[in-house]
Amino acid sequence: MNQGIFKTYDIRGVYPRDIDEKGVFKIAQAFARLLQPKKIALGRDVRVSSEALWEAAKNGLIASGVEVVDIGRISTDMLYFAVSHYNLDGGMTITASHNPREYNGIKLVTKNSAPIFEGYMLPEIKSVAMDEDFEEMNVTGGKLSSEDLFFDYAEKVRSFGNLENLKSQKILINANFGLAGQVFKKILEDCPVEFVELNCEPDGTFPKGRPDPLVPENREETKEKIKESGAQIGFAWDADADRCFVYNEKGEDIEGCFMGALLAKIMLEKSTDDNKTVVYDPRIVWTVTETIKNGGGIAIPSKVGHAVIKSKMREVNAFLAVESSGHYYFRDYYFCDNGMIPAIIILSYLNEKNITLSEALAPIMENYFVSGEINFEAENKDEIINKLQEKYSDGKFEEIDGISIEYSSFRFNVRKSNTEPLLRLNIEARSQELLDEKKAELVGLIEEWKKN
Repeated sequence: MNQGIFKTYDIRGVYPRDIDEKGVFKIAQAFARLLQPKKIALGRDVRVSSEALWEAAKNGLIASGVEVVDIGRISTDMLYFAVSHYNLDGGMTITASHNPREYNGIKLVTKNSAPIFEGYMLPEIKSVAMDEDFEEMNVTGGKLSSEDLFFDYAEKVRSFGNLENLKSQKILINANFGLAGQVFKKILEDCPVEFVELNCEPDGTFPKGRPDPLVPENREETKEKIKESGAQIGFAWDADADRCFVYNEKGEDIEGCFMGALLAKIMLEKSTDDNKTVVYDPRIVWTVTETIKNGGGIAIPSKVGHAVIKSKMREVNAFLAVESSGHYYFRDYYFCDNGMIPAIIILSYLNEKNITLSEALAPIMENYFVSGEINFEAENKDEIINKLQEKYSDGKFEEIDGISIEYSSFRFNVRKSNTEPLLRLNIEARSQELLDEKKAELVGLIEEWKKN
């Protein structure tokens, strides 16, 4: 087992080179030793290797004396639901999210769906599982049960919107060969909706490549299908369905920062809670923070990443968190992210207001111009970040995650990815012309410094 599979937020690597059945068995037993749970949920995604790794995890947990609740093939947000709704001691799901098909891994949570990550328990699990003197546990008391959680899960998701009077419409859904299409259709099965389906048959070989809506080819396919079909709105998800991406009636993909701002606007308008705190990440901030403040909310920044954002939400009791990568988190969903809930909230709001997505977004987007995430493969990431800090030393500097440098008319954030060997750049500006200018400038500098 390659110790490099233990990442900042979860466990993942190439199967079977980095992670295999023997390794997962050890990780499951390490999890049981440290957490000492009586009963946990165990699920898996659609990947070809997931069933074998699920079996290994099950065997490791049962041999540790744990009752394993088989929750079947799930989206990652279903794990959070199962652990909290059924009051379990923790949970695991076998998944590598949006990584290519040769990858697999594990996401772990404790009671109340609190994340296990680099800042909590994951280093200890790594230490036990990687110990050369690891001894397998084989105790009595472990057993297997199962839970069909879908009805309860669907009811929970539906509670975030009002679908009773949803108007007849055509909705495009792109599941990227995960479970999202089947799940979303079930949630809306009693609604007058015609689905335009794209990549909705689960297939763990991911025949069109990396199952990630941020991949340009995936976006183009969705855009063209919306235009061709006349769908009024489109939703796309990654393979484990915990991120939601939205397309308007014109077939345009909407950046996550704008969707985050719209969700904040909608939820602030409807909230009767005295605590109107919203957590956001530092990549693209102007449209989000200004929308939150205009809606009477309090905007609190957090480092990027689902585990740290969930921890920050719990710390400040935020009722919503938005991340420009397409993750959206809800206090009423156990302070966890969910890929279905944003779609339900948006559909309900557009129906209630009788407007299109473009009309809803117009005031949120009209004064903000963003680059989208630009990724660079570079060995000297720290050196590049230091050079950017030196060159733009007259700007307002922030170091919440990577570096953010802000001027009155433009701002950028550059950070090292926690999940891939990449340097990530995001730029925002007060005009398209300035955005284009600064994008060319910053990309040119980083490309030049990569070569040195």
